[in-house]
Amino acid sequence: MTVLRYLLWPFSILYGGIMLLRNLLYDKGWLSSERFDLPVIAVGNLTVGGTGKTPHVEYLLRLLTDKRTAVLSRGYRRKSKGFVLADDKATAHTLGDEPFQYYRDFPDVTVAVCESRPAGIAQLLQLKPAPEVVVLDDAMQHRPVNPSLNLMLTDYGRPFYEDHVLPTGLLREPRQGARRADAIIVTKCPATLATAEMMRIDKRIRRYSRPDTPVFFSAFRYGNPVGIGNATQLSKRVVLLTGIANASPLLHYLAEKKFEVVQHLEYPDHYSYTLADMEKLKGILEESNGKDMIIITTRKDAVKLSDGIIAAATQELPIFYIPVEVYFLQQAGEAFDELVGQHVSTFKASIPIAGDKK
Repeated sequence: MTVLRYLLWPFSILYGGIMLLRNLLYDKGWLSSERFDLPVIAVGNLTVGGTGKTPHVEYLLRLLTDKRTAVLSRGYRRKSKGFVLADDKATAHTLGDEPFQYYRDFPDVTVAVCESRPAGIAQLLQLKPAPEVVVLDDAMQHRPVNPSLNLMLTDYGRPFYEDHVLPTGLLREPRQGARRADAIIVTKCPATLATAEMMRIDKRIRRYSRPDTPVFFSAFRYGNPVGIGNATQLSKRVVLLTGIANASPLLHYLAEKKFEVVQHLEYPDHYSYTLADMEKLKGILEESNGKDMIIITTRKDAVKLSDGIIAAATQELPIFYIPVEVYFLQQAGEAFDELVGQHVSTFKASIPIAGDKK
């Protein structure tokens, strides 16, 4: 532990204590936690960013295509307030980047944002027809809703059981929060992860989870680059443009596929691109002395680059995004799909429902 971490340790103890007290108040029913008369699947983590949450939400949305599904997010860094239902006027500014991505990529899914998840679910239930399933995006710490299925993600490269509470580490709450999970997914695993290593990780997770909580291991599968704007001809020389929490897996993939990353423009997660950023990209390409060079980015960034006032500037640039999908190791996808499918098909409402105390 570095000197800085030692200095921050008292603040982590204070913050962790506050979160433990908050969770205790919810667990004892002294703070209200609402349940609803339909399956509510929460996807979240104990860590600040970077666990691959968005591709896992998308996995669920593809899995639930036979149901009227809604995804509800708080819409981090959006410019709007209150409950907003995505429609043909939606933008990344009104919804936030991830909900806007869901709206663009899943036209049959109802997408909404609201700071208050209970209020947001209540609004969704007023729709005609109402959703049959609600997926809560990034809701592990949103205790005012008591989900019927709580899915917790943890990054293989930085597992929660080796991390510390903010500000010493990146945990939003102490490791014991894993006990609320109904299933835990270790994300961003190497495709060749050995069974012995899985067993070791599983054992360490179970120090904090419930004994019967299933543990799954997932990895990313990248697709061929997809062009947006003036992008038709691929090149192996690229400028990488990212505004995500952790670009390491994408960098590893590009290296594996023999792309030469000439420059990496790495912006903070949820970054809002500007015309000045587009001009910077244009200048980098012009300085390449006529050599073929393209811009590669993520799907999350691509939807923002194709939106709003920068869309016209984007059209002039050779930008490609790399699609990414989640798959489960050792054919565990069938077991995970069955867990979710069985939960949804056999769901029975608790009595009383919305407004009760857990």
